[in-house]
Amino acid sequence: MTLKQRYDGIIGWFSDHMPAAGSELHYKDPYQLLVAVILSAQCTDKRVNMTTPALFEAYPTPQAMAAATAEEIFPYIRSISYPNNKARNLAAMARMLCAEFGGEVPSDLQALQRLPGVGRKTANVVGAVIWNKEVMPVDTHVFRVSARIGLTRGAKTPLQTELQLEKNIPPHLLPVAHHWLILHGRYVCTARAPKCGECGIAAWCRTRAEALRREKSAAAPQKQE
Repeated sequence: MTLKQRYDGIIGWFSDHMPAAGSELHYKDPYQLLVAVILSAQCTDKRVNMTTPALFEAYPTPQAMAAATAEEIFPYIRSISYPNNKARNLAAMARMLCAEFGGEVPSDLQALQRLPGVGRKTANVVGAVIWNKEVMPVDTHVFRVSARIGLTRGAKTPLQTELQLEKNIPPHLLPVAHHWLILHGRYVCTARAPKCGECGIAAWCRTRAEALRREKSAAAPQKQE
């Protein structure tokens, strides 16, 4: 199977079965999504969604959060991973957002990355979800799944994965393809026990094909000397 055939098959399946895949984070506006994505680093979306209602009630706008200290924000996010660092980042992010961007989340990805707590992946997520930017955010699920099923070859960093995926996925599909791979990794192609029997894209999966070849080889009659 060629790389193009693999991409075509996988993209075709997801296009048919998950055409409207989207973020599982709960948000009402760009500010809320930005906060939620910052909190989601090394934390589950489920935990973030349990945490943000009280946080957004206390700080419904960037201006409200900008007026708070990290110590005041901390109790609202104590159940999130790395709450001290994230509380400091949220307070600093909100202050910069108000001081330099008028309280509006910038659509420019480079400008987004200037905000405290916002790296390339976070900026790409906000850009793809809010403005349908043709970018491929790479989190742990995307990194693992794309390598396992054979969409990437030899990618050792998230950036290498991002560039390979962006090279082979049609640009207009990148925002939704990001969610395809995340959701597939979260619910089917899980890290420790992938559900290959339930996988709709198994026919194009490189790891599955290699496993079948090994099984066939092991089952073949051994040649007698």
